[in-house]
Amino acid sequence: MWQKVKVHLMLSMSFLTALFWYCRRLYSFLAQLLKRWSNYLQRQLIRNLSVLPEVDLLGYSGREWKGETKQAKQMREAYEELFRSCHIKYLRQVRRDNYSVIRAVLFQIFSQGIPFPSWMKERDILKLPEKLLYSQGCNWIQQYSFGPERYTGPNAFGKLRKCMEALKTNWAEISATRDHEERGSMCNTLFSDESKEYKLYEAIKFIMLYEVVEAHEQIRNKPVHNLFSLLFARDSSSDPLSFMMNHLNSIGDSICLDQVELFLLGYLLEVKIRVYRLHRFNTEEFQVNYPDEYRREWNEISLLTEDDHYYHIPLFRT
Repeated sequence: MWQKVKVHLMLSMSFLTALFWYCRRLYSFLAQLLKRWSNYLQRQLIRNLSVLPEVDLLGYSGREWKGETKQAKQMREAYEELFRSCHIKYLRQVRRDNYSVIRAVLFQIFSQGIPFPSWMKERDILKLPEKLLYSQGCNWIQQYSFGPERYTGPNAFGKLRKCMEALKTNWAEISATRDHEERGSMCNTLFSDESKEYKLYEAIKFIMLYEVVEAHEQIRNKPVHNLFSLLFARDSSSDPLSFMMNHLNSIGDSICLDQVELFLLGYLLEVKIRVYRLHRFNTEEFQVNYPDEYRREWNEISLLTEDDHYYHIPLFRT
């Protein structure tokens, strides 16, 4: 009897040992699989993000501007000046495309929870395309082009309305979120979806066009902001139609915002945009505000550029 019991016990122990070993291997395999899947999702999220997580400012400068050329040395000196005198310790890289500056501005407005500008609270921006088309007789807005899509045609009005809806909905939802971390998570999700992003940028472009049309109608009867005088003084934007055809339609596709349009962007969003222009280091144009005339109650956001084409977001630490 004892021998039989002993055999059964040994078989049971062997079975339990084998089962325990198998479970450990299965657990280890599943843990590795879960870790790899998590890393894959994280890489995909980072790859899709148009505004990357923060990196050390001087570390970024050292990687991007190696060598001993005159330009590389000047850029490293400019970054060191930002670190030392402006208390900028980190930056967030922004995708390098022709929406770069609009993306960097909107991301900061959303992530800081900055509310609608005062004029936008008084008007329904969803009705702006309709107002231009029907009330002000701007039939030519059907020639509006949507950046890389290069779309123009009879459906432009409907596409513009969808863009305005996306801007209003996302701005209202994010600015109403008081928790900073939750707001940051919402921004990361929004700015990793290209189709949603582009609608926001095209809405901003259209609001710029609307402001130019309004100013062009008022300029004969009453004074307007100096930036509109600068804009209309250009041969390529002497009226709203030429401004749209020669400038706005190509933004996001082949060109980005220039200096005059940055003034307009800050003015219509009611934010002071402070830009650190590293290629203008040691000149009076190293730090520039857009617009240069602003109200005290406006919020301030900051940008960093090496070439007036692509922009990044500087982060301050004391």
